[in-house]
Amino acid sequence: MNEAVNTQSNPGLLKLERPELIRSQAFINGQWIDASGGAKFPVTNPADGLTIGQVADCDASVARAAVDAAATAFESYKKTTGKERAAYLRRWFDLVIQNAEDLAKLMSWEQGKPLAEARAEIAYGAGYIEWFAEEAKRSYGDVIPTPVPGRKILALKEPVGVAAIITPWNFPMAMIARKFAPALAAGCTVVAKPAGETPLSALALIYLAEQAGIPAGILNILTTKRSGDISAAWMADERVRKISFTGSTAVGKILARDAAATMKRMSMELGGDAPFIVFDDCDLDSAVDGLMKAKFRNAGQACIAANRVYVQDGIHGEFVSRIEAKVRALSIGAAAEGVFDIGPLIHAKAAGEMAAYMEDAIARGADVRVGGKVHERGACFFEPTVLVNIRPDMKVSCNEIFGPIVPIMRFSTEEEAVRLANDTPYGLAGYLYTKDSARMWRVASALQTGLVGANEGAISTEVAPFGGVKESGYGREGSKYGLADYENIKYLCVGGLS
Repeated sequence: MNEAVNTQSNPGLLKLERPELIRSQAFINGQWIDASGGAKFPVTNPADGLTIGQVADCDASVARAAVDAAATAFESYKKTTGKERAAYLRRWFDLVIQNAEDLAKLMSWEQGKPLAEARAEIAYGAGYIEWFAEEAKRSYGDVIPTPVPGRKILALKEPVGVAAIITPWNFPMAMIARKFAPALAAGCTVVAKPAGETPLSALALIYLAEQAGIPAGILNILTTKRSGDISAAWMADERVRKISFTGSTAVGKILARDAAATMKRMSMELGGDAPFIVFDDCDLDSAVDGLMKAKFRNAGQACIAANRVYVQDGIHGEFVSRIEAKVRALSIGAAAEGVFDIGPLIHAKAAGEMAAYMEDAIARGADVRVGGKVHERGACFFEPTVLVNIRPDMKVSCNEIFGPIVPIMRFSTEEEAVRLANDTPYGLAGYLYTKDSARMWRVASALQTGLVGANEGAISTEVAPFGGVKESGYGREGSKYGLADYENIKYLCVGGLS
């Protein structure tokens, strides 16, 4: 540990077995460094608002130094074999698993999610490192049959170059792993900026990468409250050939516009507005359990969280009653104080946004069945909420809620459900529940989303491609497709062979 932390903000969590996982500096070219002038900003615990510690508030000069290091390291790293890259990633994965409990505690402390959810995220994120350790050895090109005698035609895969990675606060470890692992597997070097709300999880992960022996300059990470200055420096730098961003659609559009000046490759995982369709021929118990999984993970702060729930007329009343009972039973509290189902939102502003959604919905005729207000536990906590009598013009019907509010709407026909589900500029995830296999295939095909959960509410896995369509972005993370966004394809024609 290279910076004192406030353990008063962490009274109930056991102390870390390895306190050196708590880092406060940027990591550039294999060195832990301070920001220019020693600038710092606080990291707070959303459960109580207390400061955990201070981390480096880096400026554009550090961002450029990171690119210098990554560009230099790329010249040698791109020549390594897939087997060598696999070994680096495998050692990193092993260290993450060995330190999983400490990493989970640290995440609960700075992000607020329950400890059980934090443990699950560590396992999920580690899965990407393990997966791409294996994929690094399986990046195949092609030999293409030639139409001209005496030639060989080859399609070769090469790393894109320096990749700039920008990650959000809601899954601070998994998002780093999901981007870093394929970049390293492909032979790219990385510069990265984690969210200012949750930098400690990202820094701890990089510390373990350092311990795994990944050479200097390959991974570079800086923390900042000056995000615009950092992204501007990276966008203007021609040596940065790839941007991978997870965050809001509004910011993604700005980055895409700026990246056009130097024609950088882009992967964008942006906002979601996931429909959750429940047909009257479904397994009702399964549908209820699926919605609880798809909605309340991380207190609803997930881009693929169920956002608009459409329930067919024949089972609407029974479904609402069952969901109401499940939501009433959810426990709310801070990870440091015990075992709870729902933790705080990331800050009081987020809870205020939930209150604004409620005010609008009630004013337009919605009926509150459960919850509906800031919880007595504190300003960042919001009661898990169920709303009925929802109309399409309400804010909860046409915005990414990013909180524990379930708006439930009726529908009559399959055609109506699909029309309502697709009536959004977003297209990340969608869910449907039905026992009719023909209907399942029809609706899954008709949904304008990059991911579909059919009779399943928990769909994230490193073995499947993750990404959206429409204004939810482009590119895919995870699976065998995950390397593609970090690779260029070079056509090689060899003549004179006859």
